[in-house]
Amino acid sequence: MARAKKPATSGKTASRRSAADPARRSAPLKAYAAKRNFAATPEPKGKTVRRQADRFCIQRHDARRLHFDLRLELDGVLKSWAVTRGPSLVSGEKRLAVHTEDHPIEYLTFEGGIPRGEYGGGTMIVWDTGTWTPIGDPHRGYAKGHLEFELAGQRLNGRWHLVRMRAKPRESKEQWLLIKSDDEYAKPKDEPEIVSVELTSILSGKTNGDLAASDEIRSDHAERAKAAGTKPRPVPELARMPKARKGLLRTFIEPSLATLVDEAPHGDEWIHEIKFDGYRLQARIDGKNVKLLTRKGLDWTAKFKPVAAALRDLKLGSALLDGELVVEDKTGLSSFASLQADLKSGRTDRMVFNAFDLLYLDGYDLTKLPLIERKTFLATLLEDAPAGGILRYSSHLEGDGETMIRHACRLGLEGIVSKHRDRPYLASRGMHWQKTKCTQRQEFVIAGYVPSSVSPKAIGSLVLGVYEDKRLVHVGRVGTGFSATLARDLWTDLERLKRPASPFSAALSRDAARGVRWVKPELVAEVEFRGWTTDGILRHASYKGLREDKDPSEIVRETAKSALSRANAPALSSFNLTHPDRMLWPDTGLTKQGLADYYADIAEWILPHVANRPLSLVRCPSGIEGSCFFQKHAWNGMSKAVQHRAIDGEDTLFIDDLEGLIALVQSGVLEIHAWGSSMENPETPDRIVMDLDPAEDVPWTALIDAALEVRERLGNAGLESFVKTTGGKGLHLVAPLRPKAGWDEVKSFAQSLAETMAGDSPDRYVATMSKRARAGKIFVDYLRNGRGATAVAPYSTRARSGAPVSTPLAWSELSASMRPDHFTVANLPTRLAHLKSDPWADLPELDQGLPQRKGRSRKRG
Repeated sequence: MARAKKPATSGKTASRRSAADPARRSAPLKAYAAKRNFAATPEPKGKTVRRQADRFCIQRHDARRLHFDLRLELDGVLKSWAVTRGPSLVSGEKRLAVHTEDHPIEYLTFEGGIPRGEYGGGTMIVWDTGTWTPIGDPHRGYAKGHLEFELAGQRLNGRWHLVRMRAKPRESKEQWLLIKSDDEYAKPKDEPEIVSVELTSILSGKTNGDLAASDEIRSDHAERAKAAGTKPRPVPELARMPKARKGLLRTFIEPSLATLVDEAPHGDEWIHEIKFDGYRLQARIDGKNVKLLTRKGLDWTAKFKPVAAALRDLKLGSALLDGELVVEDKTGLSSFASLQADLKSGRTDRMVFNAFDLLYLDGYDLTKLPLIERKTFLATLLEDAPAGGILRYSSHLEGDGETMIRHACRLGLEGIVSKHRDRPYLASRGMHWQKTKCTQRQEFVIAGYVPSSVSPKAIGSLVLGVYEDKRLVHVGRVGTGFSATLARDLWTDLERLKRPASPFSAALSRDAARGVRWVKPELVAEVEFRGWTTDGILRHASYKGLREDKDPSEIVRETAKSALSRANAPALSSFNLTHPDRMLWPDTGLTKQGLADYYADIAEWILPHVANRPLSLVRCPSGIEGSCFFQKHAWNGMSKAVQHRAIDGEDTLFIDDLEGLIALVQSGVLEIHAWGSSMENPETPDRIVMDLDPAEDVPWTALIDAALEVRERLGNAGLESFVKTTGGKGLHLVAPLRPKAGWDEVKSFAQSLAETMAGDSPDRYVATMSKRARAGKIFVDYLRNGRGATAVAPYSTRARSGAPVSTPLAWSELSASMRPDHFTVANLPTRLAHLKSDPWADLPELDQGLPQRKGRSRKRG
C-alpha cells in the first residue's frame, strides 16, 4: 500500500533556507512596499533580515478608525494583525485580529504620522514592546491557524492565543481572534480595559492626540513631497494619472457586463474574481447624499439603507463604486435566495456590499484608467472599513483562470469573472469581462404556475420560458427552491397576473400544460439547473429568486442547448413521487422532488457506500420541522425497491440501486446511516469509522489537528484512512478493512486508539460519552464500530437546517476554508461535477487489515 511521503526538510530548516535566499528575502515585503509611496510616507522601506529574534510590538494606530497593530518577529519580518478593539486582559474574551501584510523589522520602533491619503493615514505610537515565546513550533502553528505564545512586554504579559477564523470564500483578508489565556496576568471583567487606561507611547510618552495636534505630519509630508518634486497628492494620487480626467460626477454609468465563456482565460493580462450571487449596484456618493442604483439605473437606496449608511461613513466626498449586494448564508457563500428572503422579511443584518470597481473619485473620472489601477485605488479607499463588515473589497487572483475556476467549483461557488487588467471601463457586454460558471444558471420568464398539492394558496411549480426571435419558447418547470412563505407570496403575485391562455408562441403538449394557470409574462425568475434534455427542457431545476432588475424581453437562452445536453444523465426510473412539492427543508425550499433530483444527480457517488449494506434511516415525512424517527425495520406501504432480510433473526433494511434511493425519498428519509459491513458479510466489518465529535467551544483548527493525529495513529498501525465531513459539527475518518476480523475485534482496536489519545492528551480528547467530561474537548467516538452501530453515509443529507451533506474530502482540502456543514444539497453537485478525481478513489482498492496481535505473523496484501 502506498504511503504518504514525509517532507524532506523540517519546518525550521525550510524557514532558515528561506531567510538565507536573497530572492526569497524580498518577497515577504512585496505587498508592504506595493501599498506605500515612500516619497510621501515616513514609514521605513525596510528589508527582511537574516538574524532571527523574538521581539514583538503593539502599535496604537489612529487611522480612519482607531485600532491596535500586533506584530510578531518571525523569519526576518514582522507578522502583523490589526486588532480592531485592542487586546483584552479578560481570559477567554475574543478580539477580532485581521491579518495584514508582513512589515519590516524597523517597524518595531516606528511611530509618527502617516499623511492622510496614504495607506493607513493617521498617527501611530508604539503602545507596547518586548519579547514573545511561541508554545510549540511557530511555523506549524502559523500555517495551521493557531499560534499559542507568551508575551513579556511592558504592558502585556502571559499566555495568549491567535486563532484563525473560518475563511469565507470572498474575504480578501484572513480574520483571526486574539484571546488571553487564564493565567496570573488575566484580569476580571469589571476592571477598566487596559487599552482605555494606557494611552501613551512606551518610547516617547506621547499620545496619538499629541502627534495629531502637532505640525509633524503636515511638515514631514510637505518636505518629502518637495524632495520628490511632486505636490502633496489627494486621495488617492489622481492628478498624476494622465488618464484620470477631471469632470462632474455623472448620475449613472451603464455597467460593464461579462460574456459567458466555456473556459476561463489565462495569461498575465487577466485577473479573476469570484462571481457573486446577488444584485449588481452602483454606489453614487455625493457628500452625504448616497444612492444605490441597479444595473438599469433604478434607485434602490431605500431597500439597502445599511449599505448606504456604511458608504456615507467612509466620508469619500464624491465617488462612484461598482459592486454587488449579497447576503451570505452560514457557509459563507453568497445566496440570492437568502437575499430575497431577507428583503421579504425586512432583515438587513446580513447584507454585504462587495465593491469591485471604482469609476469616479473626488472630481476625477477614472473610467479610462486600466482596471488594475482602479482596483488599487479602490482597495486603498476600503482599507480601513471595519473587517468583516458591510463594505468589502472584492479581491482577485492574477494569471491562471483555470486554477481559480476549479477551486471555486470545488467549494460549490457559482463561478468566476475574468477581467482584462489593462482595459478601461467599457459599458455594456463585451469580451474584456468574461464569466465562467460552475453551475448552469440563468434567468427565465415566468409564464404560468401549478398550484401546490399540499398547501392552499401556494405555488407548487413555475412554468418557464425564454425568448427566441421575440417569441416566448417553453423550457420546462422548476418545482423546488421555494420556502413555504415564498410559495405563498409567489401565488399572490402571480394571481394578479392571470390570463386565460398560454403566452407561449407554440402550443404545449397535454402533459406539459396539465394543471397550469397561465400568467402575463412580466416576472423573471433566476434558476439553477443541471442541464438540458435533448429537446431543450430544463433538468433538475431549482428556484433562486425573482429578478426585479431584469427586463423579461431580454431573457434568452444563454448557451446553445446542444452544448448543455447530457445524454448519460441518470433517470428517476419509473418510480413516481406523490406530493413532489412537499417541503422537506422549509428554510432552503428543498422539496421532495428536489431531494430526488439530488440523489439522481449523485447516484454514482453515494451508491458504492450504501448499496447492499444494512441501513438505519432517519425518516421525517413532514420535513425537518415535523417529527423525525429512526427506522431500522420494514414498514407498511414500503416500496419493493427498499428490501429487507433477516440478519441473525433481526429484520434489516437495504437497497441496491437508484430506484431504492428514490423510494427512500418517497418515504421521507432525510438521513441514510450504514453499517460498516455488507449484506454478504454482515459479521465481518470492511471499514473502521472514527467519529471526532467536538464540544461547542472547540475551535475548528483543533478538530483538524485531531483528524491528522488519528490519521497518523492509524498509519502507524498500517491502515490508510480517508476523511469526510459529517454534515453536522464533526469529522469522520474511515479506514477500509479486509473483511476478516469480527465486530468485537474491530471495536476493541478502535477503543484502544481512542483511549490512548485521551490518555496522551487528556486536555484535548475524551473517550467517554459523558457530556460533563467533554467540555472543551473532542470526543473520539469509537462506538460506531460495534455490531449494529451505524454512521451517516457519505453523500447522505442530514435532517438539519440548510440541508447539509456528509462529504468526502481529500486530505489536502481539510483547511480553514472548510467546515463540517459547508457542503449542502445546493452546492455539492457542483463540487462533484468539477472534481478531477474522487478523493476516496483508492478506498475500495486497499487491501489492509487490523494489526496482528503480538506473537502472530502478519501478511499484508
